[in-house]
Amino acid sequence: MNTNTAKRNQKNTRFWVIIIAVVLVAAVIGGGTGYYFWAKNRDEKAAQATVAAYVAAVEKQDYSAVSQMVSESSLKDINYTKEAMVERYETVYGGVGAANLTVKDLKVALNDAKDQYAISYTVQMETSLGQLDDQDFATTMSKVEGDYQLDWTTQLIFPDLEPNDKIRLTTSAGERGDILAADGTPLATEGQVWEAGMHPVALGEGEEKTAQLKKISETFDVPVEQLETSLAAEWVTTDSFVPFKVISDNDTPELAGVLYQEKSMRNYPLNEATAHLIGYVGAVSAEDIEKDQTLQEGDTVGKSGLEATFDKRLRGQKGGRIVINDESDTLKKVMQESEVENGEDITLTLNADLQQAAFDQLEGESGSAVFLDPIDGSLLALVSTPSYDANLMTAGISSEEYQAYADDPASPFLARYAAGYAPGSTFKVITGAIGLDAGITMPEKTHEIDGLQWQKDSSWGDHFVTRVSATPVVNLEDALVYSDNIYFAQEALEMGQKTYEAGLAKFIFGEELNLPIAMNEAQISNDGKLASDVLLADTAYGQGQLLMNPIQQAVSYTPFANEGKLVYPKLTADQSTAEPKEAITAEAAQIIKDDLIQVVENANGTAHSLASINQSIAAKTGTAETIEGQTAEDEAETNGFLLTFDAENSSYLMVAMIEGKSSGDVTKAMKPVLEQMDTLLP
Repeated sequence: MNTNTAKRNQKNTRFWVIIIAVVLVAAVIGGGTGYYFWAKNRDEKAAQATVAAYVAAVEKQDYSAVSQMVSESSLKDINYTKEAMVERYETVYGGVGAANLTVKDLKVALNDAKDQYAISYTVQMETSLGQLDDQDFATTMSKVEGDYQLDWTTQLIFPDLEPNDKIRLTTSAGERGDILAADGTPLATEGQVWEAGMHPVALGEGEEKTAQLKKISETFDVPVEQLETSLAAEWVTTDSFVPFKVISDNDTPELAGVLYQEKSMRNYPLNEATAHLIGYVGAVSAEDIEKDQTLQEGDTVGKSGLEATFDKRLRGQKGGRIVINDESDTLKKVMQESEVENGEDITLTLNADLQQAAFDQLEGESGSAVFLDPIDGSLLALVSTPSYDANLMTAGISSEEYQAYADDPASPFLARYAAGYAPGSTFKVITGAIGLDAGITMPEKTHEIDGLQWQKDSSWGDHFVTRVSATPVVNLEDALVYSDNIYFAQEALEMGQKTYEAGLAKFIFGEELNLPIAMNEAQISNDGKLASDVLLADTAYGQGQLLMNPIQQAVSYTPFANEGKLVYPKLTADQSTAEPKEAITAEAAQIIKDDLIQVVENANGTAHSLASINQSIAAKTGTAETIEGQTAEDEAETNGFLLTFDAENSSYLMVAMIEGKSSGDVTKAMKPVLEQMDTLLP
């Protein structure tokens, strides 16, 4: 190789070395830059994830989760631990009833110079005093040992709250609203009661105290253990009045260590007569507070019935102040202040005198009575027996007394006016009307029926439709007067499933009634169909798988007192109801109504005992079997029903029921109430 060639090769080598070096440097620089941006993007995502988790924990009030996202150094700066931080949240937010927290206007910005994020946000929340003004918060977030953590101070609880500050909530509750009958008679109100209490210093010590507590226990039927627990409360001193039982003003025996004082308490003037409907109030429980964190220990809330349903309206709005005081308990800031608002009075459509009269007639039975105005749907009385002492529940029922109610086989807590039953023969009025409108049933049309039992054919096996009176020729009026099951079974079979179901669909089956009362929908059968001849026939006279509560029955029978129009019910005076609907024609309603008048006036009518009342009354009785699949030989338990209404002025319609009895028993029980209707109704 000559010298020139060698020099050229050397130059080429240096050239490529330089090129490669430049490429390598560029690659290193480019890679570093790419890594920088990749890492920055990764950190930003991690920071955003931490902020999102923090916001979610704040809104859920999961203080333990919040504590896991804050830096130890920020806590150390204010002498806090994570445990102390959680406890402070619980004390402050729990003390003011903080609830329904919502974070909005969240902003997260990177400060490159300090290598940290600035975070700001606003929190909306409710307290025991209502909606608090929006609270604005700000903090920073830095990367600590690979994780992003927020810097925390007590100012992230409330912006003006310093570590040694105190939050104070003072409240005053307004008067609970009354529940009133239509004429203003109180059904739930504030009343004065007498309360028995122990005077610890007068009980003595040792054996003397033991003997005295035993005597108090026996006199007032309160367990000794309950008395001892009351005396052991932290607030009790030797001179305290330690209440243990609400009593009547004539039950105040002189007993060493026992004093009496009058106090204001929720009172139910009709008590047992309205207990199922009105319900009762009681001290707020931990479960109540968990559901509604604006409540506080010591509050009174509705526990059942309308007291619970309308609780917020009846309670009104608390008044009070939430303030921040400094460590010397000097006022620093008023955070929230509200005026007390008394609860709302709620007026029902109920007639108090009618309610009490119907209850008195059913007392001792397991039954119910529903009265309504068939023109405007106003519920005039809703009675269920047996009942319970609502005043005792409010005053503080003992566990033994409550257990006695719970174990009672007659189920005194059951609101029977809202419980489903087979309606029995009262339902024949609907079958008759559907048949009339379908052109199948006609007043002059007759059935020739032999004997007391009948079946369509042998395919029914041992299932028979039975009747009480062996009337050989039966028309519609006869069938209602004698309450003939066979007639209506045959009419329904002639109508057929499609026509009969279409007629039933015009009533309220499957509908929810707009009432503040828990109830299942009325049903024609378990699957909503009448697919078999047996089920179709049995449904026609109110058996089969029909289930209707007494309120639903009363509503369904309004067309016969209202020219064919079905009227929806209402319980409060200010309630709007759905427009009445034409369930049957006015002509069909009038024919059935005339026949129901004969059920009373005809000497053979099943409700003829009501004929002595000086009113024009339409009625239908019913005795429904409580077991399915009755054969001709079966002895079934029965529930008795009575449907009546004012046939002249349509001033009322009633459905009454007694479990385990016949319709005759119901008629006998309710007759004294019906005799008073002219004076009971305004």
